Amino acid sequence: MERFNLLSVALGLACLAGINLYLTVFVTGLAVNLHWIELSPEYHSLEVLGHPWIIGIAGVLYFLEFFADKIPWVDSAWDTVHTVIRPIGGALLAIQVLGHSTPTFDVLLVLLAGSTSLVTHTAKASSRLVANSSPEPFSNIGLSVAEDVGVFGGLALLHYNPVLAISIFALAIIAFLYFAPKVLRSMKAKIWLALTKLNGPADLRRPSTLPIALPARFAPIFSKQNVLGETIAWAVPCISGRGRRIAANLFGALVATNEEPHKIVFVAKKSGRGFSQTIDLEGATIAHEPQFLSENLVILPASGRGPKYSFMFTRSRGGVVEQIVEHLRQRLNSPAPVVEALAPEPVEHI
Repeated sequence: MERFNLLSVALGLACLAGINLYLTVFVTGLAVNLHWIELSPEYHSLEVLGHPWIIGIAGVLYFLEFFADKIPWVDSAWDTVHTVIRPIGGALLAIQVLGHSTPTFDVLLVLLAGSTSLVTHTAKASSRLVANSSPEPFSNIGLSVAEDVGVFGGLALLHYNPVLAISIFALAIIAFLYFAPKVLRSMKAKIWLALTKLNGPADLRRPSTLPIALPARFAPIFSKQNVLGETIAWAVPCISGRGRRIAANLFGALVATNEEPHKIVFVAKKSGRGFSQTIDLEGATIAHEPQFLSENLVILPASGRGPKYSFMFTRSRGGVVEQIVEHLRQRLNSPAPVVEALAPEPVEHI
């Protein structure tokens, strides 16, 4: 049981290091140095964290992180730099807890603790990236305070009940891994939108015509799903936002056909497989919604009931979104084409 408690403390510190390495080291070292906690004989290896030099350096670095974590995009840059530092720090903390053991066990512990720190670091970095989608700083400040409080609470729980602490940490990690595909898609989309915005200013000029060529990687998907042989009126690359039966943050394209003026099709690849979803625009409200990182096309049901959709375009394509909105509104105001049935040919009686 004693060995299991040691392993729980080691992995618990690795988890907290992935969130805030410097605060974890600073608080633990301060508690040891000021005798706020009395280390049991099995934890004497942690006495090194109470050295004044370690406390001082960790304190200065935490002071820098305290302010960097509360400034939009500076926090993401800080997290990028610490993608390597936090897992290494978490692994070293775990090794320090267990002291000298067999080389094989040390290697296994380093791999496990480093992976644990990387997972919690990824969870923190992804939440910050999502928060940075809005220009206001309050969400960043709130997340930073919550993370610091979580580290304090996690350290206290590790001190009083290591097994309960590592159980809670394990459940949190499992929950994050379950949603990891959605989180990683969101991170990829936000990073791409941010880089695109930095590389070029928004362009609100509306083009005279919309492109009709579907991106090559989506052409087979549309042709496979398009069993009616409809011809393309326009096709524009975008990223999915919210929408019924459409996963968020999928890189795809919106396609309008000449034969179905009151419908559009979203095509994408999900988990390497082709995906296609037809959206009925009948009775819907089409709007252009500029955001901090993107220009959004929003489709809302006129009655307030029904599926809502949004699609994100890069900031440089604001004019294209305006053109799409105008084009869809015109199509909705025009009557749908009527296909006349052919009259049966007269049958000659002999």
